[in-house]
Amino acid sequence: MTREEKRQQVICSCIQQQEHIATIAKQEMDSAQQQSNDYGANVDRYDSYRTKMMRSRDMYARQYSNAQSGVRYLQDMLKLPPFDTAEHGACVVTDKQNFFLAIGAGKFMVGNQVYFAISAQTPIYRALQGKKVGDSLVFNGQLQTIKEVF
Repeated sequence: MTREEKRQQVICSCIQQQEHIATIAKQEMDSAQQQSNDYGANVDRYDSYRTKMMRSRDMYARQYSNAQSGVRYLQDMLKLPPFDTAEHGACVVTDKQNFFLAIGAGKFMVGNQVYFAISAQTPIYRALQGKKVGDSLVFNGQLQTIKEVF
């Protein structure tokens, strides 16, 4: 498998995870709205149950919006070529972990390998930034050597 194919596979897996998150958030948002609707008319202006449902709906709406934005952003990353250094958009494989330097999407699977999608605000991102194959870094007391960047 070429570097480009590996990178595409990682990005597509991350997109699938973001789409799954968006689907769940949409379902929860719709459920909260439906519960509020089923509750009936406002009893009074201090109706705490309806307020709770609307806050819940708004929270899931934000999560849905963020996940959708993440999907669009990742789809744009599919157009970029593979990288030689660890920078935004690169996939980095160390002897300990695998990283996708893009958005804060957490842990996801690519085949049988675990990857972590991390944003530029994380300390591990800053430790990896600018490194190349063969470079080492110490993070949380562990020495990691970069085996592959694509």
